[in-house]
Amino acid sequence: MKVQEVILRAMAKRITWWQAAEIVGISDRWMRRWRERYQEFGYDGLFDKRRGKASPRRVPMALAEQVLQFYREKYFDLNVLHFHQKLVEEHGIRLSYTWVKLALPGAGLVARERKRGVHRKRRQRRPPLDEPPGGDHQPGRVVGEAGQGVGRLGRHQRQVALRRPRHPPEPLDRMHHS
Repeated sequence: MKVQEVILRAMAKRITWWQAAEIVGISDRWMRRWRERYQEFGYDGLFDKRRGKASPRRVPMALAEQVLQFYREKYFDLNVLHFHQKLVEEHGIRLSYTWVKLALPGAGLVARERKRGVHRKRRQRRPPLDEPPGGDHQPGRVVGEAGQGVGRLGRHQRQVALRRPRHPPEPLDRMHHS
């Protein structure tokens, strides 16, 4: 769990501040300092250490608490997208959808999204034509029926062998007709 998520849960009163300190692995005093910096400077107060300058994009603490309270008390049955629309249309709160989408699961009010699967999984590479199935391979060595080496291919012969299909089609006269 990220530090921001722990602080959001403590703000949403899902956990106490001393429990948040235990989760993050710091003392109660440090958690109080972090809470004060978060209340004064928002997320930037935790990480950027820019105490003198407030970020122009930070969400004020009172507004963040108000948004979490709206969701907890009034809109708990809406998904994040519809809740964001209600904030804009009915309450005039213009926060980015991304901020709302990250704040609600961070405060523990909405279940996290599942991670998506890999779009494309890489296949295992096909062994070269002159490599035995066991993986004991010496470049250019041709393997015979019983696994004994038959000989070595030259560079040109290897290139020709690699261009050939693995299993050539059967001649028409050998095909079985039923």
